[in-house]
Amino acid sequence: MRRLVTPADFDRIFDIYMHETVVPFLGFDPMPPDAFGKVFQPLFESGCFYVYEIDAKVMGFYKAQRHVGRAAHVAYLGTFAVAPEAHGQGIAVAMMQDAIARLRNTGITRVELTVEADNPRAIAFYERLGFVHEGTQRAAYKRATDEGYVDELMYGLLLSR
Repeated sequence: MRRLVTPADFDRIFDIYMHETVVPFLGFDPMPPDAFGKVFQPLFESGCFYVYEIDAKVMGFYKAQRHVGRAAHVAYLGTFAVAPEAHGQGIAVAMMQDAIARLRNTGITRVELTVEADNPRAIAFYERLGFVHEGTQRAAYKRATDEGYVDELMYGLLLSR
């Protein structure tokens, strides 16, 4: 079940976000809980950050934000993660299908996302769902633990009406 995040979700979001298999791909380096508040608060305040629960336990999250103006038919999907202990259980597919259906129902006809070029599992997942690689931002990220930079790949999905 999808629902908007609440402040009570902070600890679970932190645990998933900062897990060693997740944190390399979410835009921030590992940090303690007190510093994570500066990441969590804007997500919460955006009004478009969702958690996905199974049996009343948060098992994943994502942010789906509609663009404005001439791009109001487009939504950006990001900060997408599934709890590591739940990988391989179909939760990511369920979350993505739910997000896309909800976006389509609000008039969205294009969904965009970005993914690090060194995340082959996520790339394969998005491509299986029909997302198409539309461009590359070279040397877009630099993790504190890496010597080099990582490219960011831009993907898009056109939704039928």
